[in-house]
Amino acid sequence: MQIVFYSVVLNQHQAPVADLLWELTQHNYVFVELKQSAENKGGTEDYSNRPYLLRAWESQDKKAKAMELAVTADCCVFAGIESLSFEKERLKHGLLSFEMGERWLKYGFKSLASPRLLKWLMAYYLGGWNKKPLYKLCCSAFCALDHEKLKTFDDKCYKWGYFTKVNDISDIEEPLSISTSDTMHTLMWCARFLKWKHPELPVLLAEKLKSKGFQFHLDMYGTGELEEQTKQFAKRLGVTDVMTFHGAVANNIVHENMRKTEIFLFTSDRYEGWGAVANESLSESCVLVASDTIGSSPYLISDGINGFMFKSSKSSCSFENHDMEALDSIYEKVEYLLTHPQECKQMQHNAEIGMKKTWSPDVAAKRFLALVQELKNGNETPFLSGPCSKA
Repeated sequence: MQIVFYSVVLNQHQAPVADLLWELTQHNYVFVELKQSAENKGGTEDYSNRPYLLRAWESQDKKAKAMELAVTADCCVFAGIESLSFEKERLKHGLLSFEMGERWLKYGFKSLASPRLLKWLMAYYLGGWNKKPLYKLCCSAFCALDHEKLKTFDDKCYKWGYFTKVNDISDIEEPLSISTSDTMHTLMWCARFLKWKHPELPVLLAEKLKSKGFQFHLDMYGTGELEEQTKQFAKRLGVTDVMTFHGAVANNIVHENMRKTEIFLFTSDRYEGWGAVANESLSESCVLVASDTIGSSPYLISDGINGFMFKSSKSSCSFENHDMEALDSIYEKVEYLLTHPQECKQMQHNAEIGMKKTWSPDVAAKRFLALVQELKNGNETPFLSGPCSKA
């Protein structure tokens, strides 16, 4: 069975599943890269030599080969508006296909003003794609609801996401017994310092935890336009003694430090489409405390089992306009973890095990091939939860 993925760029969020599909299909997998891009969002690995990579942007011959695959492969997956011409050609022939992507109405119905979205919707409605074997791989827990509002992909949405590397299950140790809460607790935040990432929220949390007498240290990683403002905010609140700003750090070092961290704070609002740092922190045995509007949160977090979701900060809130409801919500979750150390340690263990057993690249690749086969046979997905279950 030949599988072809069409996407903008092969990066660290796509490669783990791609590598496995290459092997599982006996080298009958192709990743068509549609655009030359310097963006890698923290990744350092060079993917240009992957044997399954076809860079359609490099020449007309390679673009023609990509178009040929669109009408000959057993199954194609299309991601991004750059893949639309290939998708149109395939669906003219009524061939099994998937769309892969995040939520479309991130900005509410204002999103319909996007020329890219309108272009795709016109292709969908005018092409009668609702009657074609076209399905959706939802890289956001809010994606299926958006499609319901738009009357697209009716009962054809499946859970998907981005799948980062996970540890081998044989390397995962049992949680250590903890007898006291009088210890220095470790918290981490890692993101770009942007408004919709809400870097003010972990600083406000640090102030509240310090005022309550908790022993902890918060490490913040990343750079961005609000980095200096966040540092000044921390000084103003008097929490620089319990915080460290690390700036830009290599991804492998961040992972090493995640491994030493109990609690990972993920404070973005609804504009975070997926958020692969959620996968990464859980895989490194952090308890994930994440906003409930982040695309990956409802998929990856089982409240009280491997992490907690807190009420997201409003998009309008910032350093001078605090969302106190969000602060109270995240504080409640973190306070519980700091005052229940044995439960926290068990949740750390559950986080890592859960990623390996359910949200790993290996599970995703095998389930995807199984889903394709079931759909080809006229059946539904056999999976009740996790990747490739109904969204």
